[in-house]
Amino acid sequence: MTVLVFGGSSQIGHFLLPALCERGEPVLALSRHPRDAQAGLAWIEGQLPDAVPAVKDVSAIISFGPLQPFADWLAQASLPLAPRVIATSSMSAETKRASPVPAERAISQQLRDGETALAAACARHGCAWTVLRPTLIYGAGLDKSLTPIARRASRTRLFPLPAGHGLRQPVHAADIALAVLAALDAASSAGRVLSLGGGERLPAADMFARVRRSLPVATVPLPLPAWLLRGARRVLPRLAGPMGRLESDLVADNTELTRLLGVTPRPFRPDADCWQSPPSVRS
Repeated sequence: MTVLVFGGSSQIGHFLLPALCERGEPVLALSRHPRDAQAGLAWIEGQLPDAVPAVKDVSAIISFGPLQPFADWLAQASLPLAPRVIATSSMSAETKRASPVPAERAISQQLRDGETALAAACARHGCAWTVLRPTLIYGAGLDKSLTPIARRASRTRLFPLPAGHGLRQPVHAADIALAVLAALDAASSAGRVLSLGGGERLPAADMFARVRRSLPVATVPLPLPAWLLRGARRVLPRLAGPMGRLESDLVADNTELTRLLGVTPRPFRPDADCWQSPPSVRS
């Protein structure tokens, strides 16, 4: 039997693929670019929802990409064995639901629509499914949130520190991979959308300060007071969403995650390795 992974080259896939190979099942991962096969792992070139070769004897399907294309492919795929399906969404499905920025409300709606479409496609095939909604992801140097800030600060030796009392709950990509593995074996998580946050809640300002302390080079702190951020929101409307959320709590309740999957994510203790791209990406 084969485990099929969409988004294997993502930050979660970076930690998940080796763990899947250790389980002894063959792993087949989709990539938009050619990649070298490894022991227990083969790559196919393609992109959802098109150009995905037919795969037989699939015991599980895991996806870390956009939900709607995955659901569209799943709806028309031939899956006679009704494989287990695990996919990631985002806590933005909830935290951006009431955003003052229309584009962010649209993102929230797209995520929730994708979750609904995924559930419908799985019902068509009789597949058990679980959706994980992670908070802010870090840990593999591939995220588009904290890693760009860390790298820019390392180059310029200046680290902007925006004021913000809203709570954050960053989750390490390796802990999401652990949750995926646990969900594969936990029948009780079927048909559930599970929030997945890190093991610690801290004010946004403290989160940025910890990123600064984790850097391998010294940087000069550049405090950005609340009044300056409010002015930036008026002058640059595209910043209204992210700046406004600095005072909002963007957290997840891990109660069901821990109860159903036995996963307890780590607290936010980043080091310099968190902001470095994996060797396969750097090469």
